[in-house]
Amino acid sequence: MKNIDYLNTLLRNGASQSEAFTFYDQLDIVEPEEMMGMWKGEEIVTGHPLEGLLSASGWYGKEFIDEENVHPLIFEKSDGILYAVRPNLLPVNLLMQNLHNIPKQLLSTSMSLLRPIIKTNKSAARLRKVDYRGTVTSAMVYDNKGIIDVFRKIDENTLLGIMDIKEQVPDKVFFFCLTKA
Repeated sequence: MKNIDYLNTLLRNGASQSEAFTFYDQLDIVEPEEMMGMWKGEEIVTGHPLEGLLSASGWYGKEFIDEENVHPLIFEKSDGILYAVRPNLLPVNLLMQNLHNIPKQLLSTSMSLLRPIIKTNKSAARLRKVDYRGTVTSAMVYDNKGIIDVFRKIDENTLLGIMDIKEQVPDKVFFFCLTKA
């Protein structure tokens, strides 16, 4: 099965963390210069507590301007307008602990109400190469959060990413894919 076909199966059916890591580990590295531009994101269900939070709150994806300037969280308004947010103002750990008790519509409404406070034009991450699981590949390092997103290449227009959150159990990561917009 081709990598893109397997990704589509993961997106449709989900997978265990182990299955997702097996797929991730066999993919090619991605160089920073291959990541420039706007990317649309999609969550992969593997049992991580963050699943559903980004989609319900209007997450669009990520924007890589250059290695020093990255917008790690791009959201989309109901009218299709995209905007970057300041990740340090989002209470990710608190939301993850209570995500299953929060109605999805409330998350969307909250993002609309908070938009004037959390919206930014300033970069909130950098792009670096890191050694993760024995392979050196591109990673996005958040400026003010203990989070690193590490990427592998499915093809020139599709990446598989993991969100490694410092405060989380290290054997459980959030999986997502990015498609060149």
